[in-house]
Amino acid sequence: MTSPDNEFGSFSDCGPWILPETAPEWAAGLQNEREKLKNDYNRILAAGKIRAFARLLQLAWRVGPPLAIWYFLDKKKPKNVSRALLARRLRKAFQKLGPTYIKLGQIISSGEGIFPKELVSEFKLLRDRVPPEKFKTVKKVIGEELGSQTSNVFSFIDKTPIAAASIAQVHLARLKTGEEVAVKVRRPKLEFLVRNDLSVMETVAPYLVGKIPIAALANPPALVELFAETVLEELDFRLEAENMLDIAKALAKSEHRAIIVPRPHPVFVTKRLLVMEKLEGFYFEEGEKMRSAGIDTEKVLHEGVVSFLEGVMLHGVFHGDLHGGNLFVQQDGRIALLDFGITGRLDPAKRQAFLRLIISATINNVTNQVTALQELGAFPGDIPTDQIVKDLRLDEPSADVTQMSAAELTDQLKELTKHLLDYGAHIPKELMLFVKNMLFLDSAVGNLAPEIDIFQEFTSIAMYFATRYSSYIVEQTGINLKENPITTEGFKSSLGVSQDTEKLTYQDIRQRRDIMRKKFQSKAEQ
Repeated sequence: MTSPDNEFGSFSDCGPWILPETAPEWAAGLQNEREKLKNDYNRILAAGKIRAFARLLQLAWRVGPPLAIWYFLDKKKPKNVSRALLARRLRKAFQKLGPTYIKLGQIISSGEGIFPKELVSEFKLLRDRVPPEKFKTVKKVIGEELGSQTSNVFSFIDKTPIAAASIAQVHLARLKTGEEVAVKVRRPKLEFLVRNDLSVMETVAPYLVGKIPIAALANPPALVELFAETVLEELDFRLEAENMLDIAKALAKSEHRAIIVPRPHPVFVTKRLLVMEKLEGFYFEEGEKMRSAGIDTEKVLHEGVVSFLEGVMLHGVFHGDLHGGNLFVQQDGRIALLDFGITGRLDPAKRQAFLRLIISATINNVTNQVTALQELGAFPGDIPTDQIVKDLRLDEPSADVTQMSAAELTDQLKELTKHLLDYGAHIPKELMLFVKNMLFLDSAVGNLAPEIDIFQEFTSIAMYFATRYSSYIVEQTGINLKENPITTEGFKSSLGVSQDTEKLTYQDIRQRRDIMRKKFQSKAEQ
């Protein structure tokens, strides 16, 4: 027998309590809180440049020495040693700078294949191994949020946290009523620190436009706004608990329910305190252990990707911060999803645009993809779609990038950057969260399905949506998949492989990345 709340939410079979289908008491007025967050951004940035300047000096004090030591002492050492030393010092500097920079480090840790592996590996320690607050501080926050002694609610709280990250830390505990729970407690003085850091970023961001290609494409001022929105939302655990319920309801509409969500407590949720169901399992990086335990890791990956895409394209809500520390795989192969502080929410128009974007990719219709990106706000709507396709050479046959020289690749990147800057292109919040999650899924393939044929998997997932949601896709996008066959041509182009490549595994991708890395290193040393 499963708990009745599984009728409307994707939860564990038998939870420690049963959630009502109606909104809990702590959810009252949260829609107004979400609206207030949009105004809080401007209020925070109006706090004054003097405070921002003081924080900027502190940033230089923390980050300057690691860079100086690297430049004068470590730069001449072997590259892997030099990078590892710099990464370790930067990680420690970010920890001392506090939650905003820890959060930035967490974003870098998700960029496998983009940032140097030494930096990614070191910054992964910022996910849940940040020095914790003292337990007396944690207990004080809990008491203030409950409005009573912790002993009135908990019979036991483990003094050692199981995770400590930028915004909060998590302790295992037991309620006086006997339920085993996880308790998430916000760090003190966060709002003051975040306000100062956002002021620094807002001050510096305009000077980066057009100076650093990657930063320019992302639109630094827009990045600051995105960062502000996500961090401010993470500070209120009532919003996180509501995200948990909304995503659980969206996942419940999936036939296979491959992902489950911990139940937030129906009463003990406040702005700085979140009591929730305790879930356990294998870490996402523990592929070998899962296979030894009899778990079909390829199936876990397949169903996890399908569920994630269903949330984006069909229901307009998705987890916005996937990484190894936020996922457990249970013995039955279901994924337990944790930490809902950052959640992508799409209005009907943007959800429809996402659906058009992804479905158009499966049939290699680049014009429709560019139209969808314009609808999402990545390109200005007044630029003709055909011009964008032509300028970016999206209608040309793809070449194998490993067969190109570093000079040719650099020239292509410069040309692409110039066009995008001329357009005023940038990555909207929802698209950025989606892309960030795709980067994580790239690394997940290496852990869970290293031998899988990526082209075959792409086709399998596309066929699932074409079969199950064909009528809905036609209704929403006008694309009839019976008349537009699924193809891997566009997918191959996005990966930079030639069209005659028949099979691609994660190991093949790693080898290709090593080739590219060596090309650029060789050019840099010339």
